Amino acid sequence: MPEQHDAAKIHRPVLLDECIEFLNPQNGKTYMDGTLGLGGHTEAILKACGPDGRVIAFDRDGAAIEKSQERLAGYGERLRIIRRNFSEITLGLQEAGVDKVDGILIDIGLSSLQLDIGGRGFSFQQDEPLDMRMDIRQDITAASILADCSEEELADIFYYYGEEKQARRIASFIVEERKCRAIETSKQLVHIIAKAVPKRFQPKRKHVATLVFQALRIAVNTELENLSTILADGVEHLVPGGRFCVISFHSLEDRMVKRKFREDEKLKVLTRKPIMATPVEKEINPRSRSARLRVAERL
Repeated sequence: MPEQHDAAKIHRPVLLDECIEFLNPQNGKTYMDGTLGLGGHTEAILKACGPDGRVIAFDRDGAAIEKSQERLAGYGERLRIIRRNFSEITLGLQEAGVDKVDGILIDIGLSSLQLDIGGRGFSFQQDEPLDMRMDIRQDITAASILADCSEEELADIFYYYGEEKQARRIASFIVEERKCRAIETSKQLVHIIAKAVPKRFQPKRKHVATLVFQALRIAVNTELENLSTILADGVEHLVPGGRFCVISFHSLEDRMVKRKFREDEKLKVLTRKPIMATPVEKEINPRSRSARLRVAERL
């Protein structure tokens, strides 16, 4: 189908070469890709661990799974796709009949599908419904958070999840706006944020709405809670010598990964500093500019 072809064409897995180098997939071994997305990292792992290696890929986004299944159909039984969040690693591996894996890769960023053709309000570049659910089976949306949370709760979400310095002012403007009309689209929200943040405080190198959209996405999908869970549980499902690779895209996530890898006595840190994209990759794929890869090995 044309749409699937386009999605695959625009999909550029972040830090792909670096991930494969550190994960070091081997023939006959089993790996977990916690974020299937459009299948770029998964396919690279399958190629590297062929002809008999396996990948168990997790994703809660049904649309992403549908497209990846078609793209990766040729790998047959070497690939098992689990429709769960990576935080459900124990249940997911049980479904696949596996207890331990030889390596784990987690890419915490949004997929190209969600940003470019998702239609769920992840991006403020288009006017879309404020949904932001990675799994449309859940009830809470960005619009419901904006409608139901108190001004203080909204301010906390923007400040703690987005590190937005104008959090309280933005929350106040949202509460005033919703007294007149429901806030249901990304364009509405962008307009409110731009109005709330004084011109002198608006960032010069990124969109004024970036941090609020980030914060809402994290809140809707409980992303930090899920990351905390996989960092703890993932270690228990790694064989000795197994590698744990995590790509994060903002400082909150990166600090969590850095702290866990350093403090866990079962892990040896392999990346003293996070691995960043090369200038060439940043030029080709702008989304890689904020990507940080950290890797640890199970002792």
